[in-house]
Amino acid sequence: METAEIRRRWLAFFEKNGHTVVPSAPLIHDDPNLLFVNAGMVPFKPYFLGQETPLWDRATSVQKCVRTGDIEEVGKTSRHGTFFQMNGNFSFGDYFKEGAITLAWQLVTTSQAEGGYGLDADKIWPTVYEDDDEAFAIWRDTIGIPAERITRRGKLDNYWHMGVPGPGGPCSEIYLDRGPEYGLEGGPAVDEDRYLEFWNLVFMQEELSAVRAKDDFDISGPLPKRNIDTGMGLERMATLLQGVDNLYEIDEVYPVIARAAEMTGKSYGEHSGQSAGSSHPDDVRLRVVADHVRSALMLIGDGVTPGNEGRGYVLRRMLRRSVRSMRLLGYEDPCLPELLPVSLERMQNSYPELATGFDRIAQIAYAEEDAFRRTLAAGTTILDTAVARTKEAGGSTLAGEQAFALHDTYGFPIDLTLEMAAEQGLEVDRDGFTRLMREQRERARADAKGKKARHANTEVWRDLRAGGATDFRAYEELTSEATVIGLVVDGEPVQEIAPGQQGQVVLDRTPFYAESGGQIADEGIITADGVHLKVIDVQRPVKGLIAHTVEVVTGGLQTGTSVLAQVDPEWRLSACQAHSGTHVVHAALRQVLGPSALQSGSYNKPGYLRLDFAWGQALSAATRSEIEEVANLAVRRDLPVSATYMPLPKAREIGALALFGETYGEDVRVVEIGGEWSRELCGGTHVQHSSQVGALTLTGESSVGSGVRRVEAFVGMDALRHLARERAIVAELSGLVGARPDELTDRIGAMVARLKEAERELERVRKEAVAAAAGNLTEQARDVNGVTFLGHDAGDSGADDVRTMVMDLRGRLGNQGPVVVAITGAAKGRPVVVVATNEAARSRGIRAGELVRVAATTLGGGGGGKDDIAQGGGQDVAKVGEALSAVEWRVGELAG
Repeated sequence: METAEIRRRWLAFFEKNGHTVVPSAPLIHDDPNLLFVNAGMVPFKPYFLGQETPLWDRATSVQKCVRTGDIEEVGKTSRHGTFFQMNGNFSFGDYFKEGAITLAWQLVTTSQAEGGYGLDADKIWPTVYEDDDEAFAIWRDTIGIPAERITRRGKLDNYWHMGVPGPGGPCSEIYLDRGPEYGLEGGPAVDEDRYLEFWNLVFMQEELSAVRAKDDFDISGPLPKRNIDTGMGLERMATLLQGVDNLYEIDEVYPVIARAAEMTGKSYGEHSGQSAGSSHPDDVRLRVVADHVRSALMLIGDGVTPGNEGRGYVLRRMLRRSVRSMRLLGYEDPCLPELLPVSLERMQNSYPELATGFDRIAQIAYAEEDAFRRTLAAGTTILDTAVARTKEAGGSTLAGEQAFALHDTYGFPIDLTLEMAAEQGLEVDRDGFTRLMREQRERARADAKGKKARHANTEVWRDLRAGGATDFRAYEELTSEATVIGLVVDGEPVQEIAPGQQGQVVLDRTPFYAESGGQIADEGIITADGVHLKVIDVQRPVKGLIAHTVEVVTGGLQTGTSVLAQVDPEWRLSACQAHSGTHVVHAALRQVLGPSALQSGSYNKPGYLRLDFAWGQALSAATRSEIEEVANLAVRRDLPVSATYMPLPKAREIGALALFGETYGEDVRVVEIGGEWSRELCGGTHVQHSSQVGALTLTGESSVGSGVRRVEAFVGMDALRHLARERAIVAELSGLVGARPDELTDRIGAMVARLKEAERELERVRKEAVAAAAGNLTEQARDVNGVTFLGHDAGDSGADDVRTMVMDLRGRLGNQGPVVVAITGAAKGRPVVVVATNEAARSRGIRAGELVRVAATTLGGGGGGKDDIAQGGGQDVAKVGEALSAVEWRVGELAG
């Protein structure tokens, strides 16, 4: 049974049993503690935490998930993977243990002909929490499983919680006995390879007041409503139903392995002689490729783009690990154009939107591979230099610090460093590298833990939210009469905010727009008798609740006070112009560049906007001009702007564009500008007609990552001010060069050409002077123990001039037996030294690299290079004479 069919049957079964089918949330989720959705219950977490009221009594989903904590272990075993899908069914105060167990049993044991999965009931082994007699009795008495096949296990295995205070409860896991060929007999407690877990039923029934560890927590009492959260691994079930050994061999993953094996000439799974529990390196690399290519496809599909931090770094790392693994398998040509379409062909059966957006996905992925191939070329040069210096110093091991710098700064993989160093006869200080990596991870964990601790204390906002949602009036009015229902200072609830304090004010209703969707929050004031507050920020700490960050200018504010909330009308107008202008620019981009130029992020504030979009190359000046013209023509046409609420499927049906990474409810707000000309899901504030955007001028275009470009623009009065500044600059330049504005390009171009020609002539004259000076210097050479030595201080000459002079002098003196030339210079106050030797000198053991280190050490710096020519530098210009003397002394010592 194909994975897509397993997924379809799951949703059909639970929908038939009264569950609402909830679409998978994007992998990017609005949770500061998570890089990605990492469990099927994450989108439902606000319901379990009591932050929001559930929309349904029963729900089911197949949720896309990514876990990256064990990314280094991917491929080494058959269990580790990054992207996976979690089938879940949820009950919010409806059915409980018996209902969850019975539904699970029906689905997995019903024959495939009747719509189930058709597992052999006699091979199913449940586990229950050690004290959960109720679940044990249901499995034994209601379902009919013999007691000897029901295993009781402790908190580490069969008790679930979120790792923070909140709901928790015992769980029951379902295993299938795969047979003696997979391991020992005796149940899940004996062998979890033979007995493979595929479903976990969590019975949320208790409120945890403190959580210290997985098996160390305090229970404060029962939950007001008992809930069910189950998770069945889709890949695990596919492994069982397709009769394969592991997740890498199912229909959604293995085709990439097969194609990669074909491209590299390798054979997967046919290697013998491996120790138990280990895999052949080729198999590991093929698994890495298959896993990471699929994960990258899904992540880019949900709007993640490669970058140097956070989600973008995880994606970049996956793509680069894929390319690196193919290289280690012997394939050095671009590989993603061959592999990504194979993954698409399998995954589009469940996620058809991948096919729709594949042009954008491929553009981003292929650009990242091209960038990494360039990184590999640059890293190879840096590695070669590090290896050469290590050898010159007589070492046999590349320092861990150098390997770490290659990995961390240049993205050069440690495996590649090990391989290439070994090819040149060096080992790598792997312990030092590992220590630095561990320190980096510990810093990251500490930072993440700190963020989690800060975020975890949401109780104050949950308590305020329990009193009802904020009546959001920002779309209808700029001024609202309201009542203060909560005050918060430094994260703690208070009854009054005093003059001079800063804190958060929660009102029963508000006209203020809370920051979201790329639009910053409104500014304005909140007033009452004798009270004046300046609103400096507006946020949603939990869904449905709006908190206003204020500075108390005069008076003191108490809870229960009636106030007048007033948005600054000029601020709002400019913000509306910018947000509507963002939609206009997005539509113009797609009209000029094509439908693959999809927005991947935006930011707008009064008078200014920026928009990130999928595109693989810089825009020409003509293209930018065309985009600007299309946008301004739309503004001039005075297109109507409207906002309509509709079900999400209807919005998708009419072609409304969604912002990647945003989570949308069942009903969404569709903002249209000129009907289908621009149709996007958006919760922001907008003008009523496109002409109200005013002037729109693009001010910049740049790269923000592989396959992603950014445009910036001013709108309204800010656009006019920008154009006025540019006009003033043009007028000033015209006056300086004595030309009309329309002549400026030609006039300045001619001036730049003449300047470059003059610079070239100066360079020619300078080189001639250097050569002439070098010719006179040969007379200063003297014999040092049979070696012709020439040392000279070239004053303020730069490194290039010094190097040219050294090589010229070595050539002039080359017929006088062993020759060493050492010259110093000091461009911009920083000393430089270059040393050169001829063949006769080197045959006597006199090497330039050693001599330049002698000089550079005297100068307070370092250096290195080859035996024939080397360069170094330092800090102390006053010691150049001393440095030359040190070189001469060392030459004499080596020659003697």
